[in-house]
Parts: sequence; structure tokens; C-alpha cells
Amino acid sequence: MEFSGVEFRYAGGGTPRSRRAVVALGVLLAVLVTGCSAATSESRQADETPSSTRRAKVDLSTLPDATTFGTTSDAPSDPAPRSGTDGVVLRVKRDIAVHDSVGGEAVARLPATQFESPTWVPIVAERDGWARVLLPSRPNGSTGWVRLGTEKVHKAHSPYVVDVDVGNRRLVVLENGRELGSWSVGVGSVDTPTPRGRTFILASIRETVSDFSPIILPLGTHSETYTTYGGGPGTVALHGWPESEVFGTASSDGCVRVPGDALRLLRSLPLGTLVRLR
Repeated sequence: MEFSGVEFRYAGGGTPRSRRAVVALGVLLAVLVTGCSAATSESRQADETPSSTRRAKVDLSTLPDATTFGTTSDAPSDPAPRSGTDGVVLRVKRDIAVHDSVGGEAVARLPATQFESPTWVPIVAERDGWARVLLPSRPNGSTGWVRLGTEKVHKAHSPYVVDVDVGNRRLVVLENGRELGSWSVGVGSVDTPTPRGRTFILASIRETVSDFSPIILPLGTHSETYTTYGGGPGTVALHGWPESEVFGTASSDGCVRVPGDALRLLRSLPLGTLVRLR
């Protein structure tokens, strides 16, 4: 497994160097691009959140997984899918419960890893010691509330945003509002459109099976046309493409195809970085 260094600014101050995993697993890539029948097995445990608003100890084994393979039907929808965030992201260090409101019912389990990469999710709101985060599960736009102030999570800040104008087929990377690069990209076709809304970079997977893209960056969103890509979860991703004719066209099955120099920049961004598909 290869590791790539990225810098986060922690909410508590300072700028320690974090690292995100690039998964060098050909089988795992096949799961994303051509499908798979099951998610990676992960340990489960009870969530003992100390809070006066806690209803009861939550048995995480009874909850649906908030992963790209999962469906969290009871999770609340994103209230502002076209909005940005203030750049705060949450690292999930141990599996935690996701609730439908502050101190509300547990509706999902958010594991500490996604595609064997550490789980980082954007925070879209905070209230009374809780954070509302974007989830990588179906349906698209799923969110949930998680408890802050425990050893299971910590906050950091990412200055980056990936903005994809689907209609104009253009991708822009911003750092603190400053443009780092802009590219013409390929997007989903009329029959298989790229989904809209705010999502995030879920993981970074090194391609070892085929040569169409050296790195695949799965997002926390899915095709709304296909329930599966070849048996897999139908995860939408940012990735390269060997033929430049696709850039500026609507011809993919929903993924965003980017030029090589764009991919080199995108792969350096921290996991959990906000991606706006608009």
C-alpha cells in the first residue's frame, strides 16, 4: 500500500502532517469499476456515547453501513445540496453511530475505513456538540448527525474544493477560493447523467488491472440510472481516460473523466475534500 502526504489544518490549531492511503489492490478496483458482491468485513462494537441526550447504548451490529456499498434509508437528506461548506472535515477513527437528529435515533454505522482508506467526511453543520456529515451511502445526499468530543473522531480543515460544472463539462480545483486549475472533462451521457449535489472524495485507489486510469477517486455518490456497475454499487468516481476526445463530451456512465494533469492534482487532495457536482 502506498501513502501520499497531505496537509490538514486541525480545528484545534496547528498544521500537523496527515497521510491518506492509496489502495494498491487490483481486486478492490474491480469492485468499484466493474462491480463486486460484498463489502470488506469490518469489526463492530457498541457505541457508548456519553451524553445526557443518549437514549440507550447503540448496538452498531444492528445498523446499516454508511459505506458506498450500503443503503441508509432512514438517514436525513442533505438540506442544502447546492451549498458549500466551511472546509471542516471529520476523521472517524473508530466505528460510530449516525443519528437522524441531534440526540436522535441511530440510523447507520459509519466505519473507520472506506475502501481500506481512512474515513474522512465533510461536516455541513454543527450544533450542541454534534456534527452533521455527508454520508457515502445510498440514497444520494444522505446525511446524519454524529457525536463530537470523543476519542472516536477528530476535526480538521481542508482548504480545497472540487467544482464540477456538469452542464459546461468543466472541473475547477480551488484552494481557499483561489483557482489552482481548470479543465474540460467528460461527464455522464443524457441517458446516464452524472448526479448533482455536494459530495466528497471518499478514497484513492491505485489501478493495477487495466490502464485507462492510474488512480480512481471514488466519490460519496452513486449513479441514479444504474443500481450497479457490473455487479458493484454503482459508485461515481473521478478518473482519467486514455482518449482525449472524451473531454468536453457527455459520454460516460456517470463518472467524471479528467485529463492526466487534472488527475495528478486531484489525487493529492485530502480525503473528505468537498466535491460540488452542479
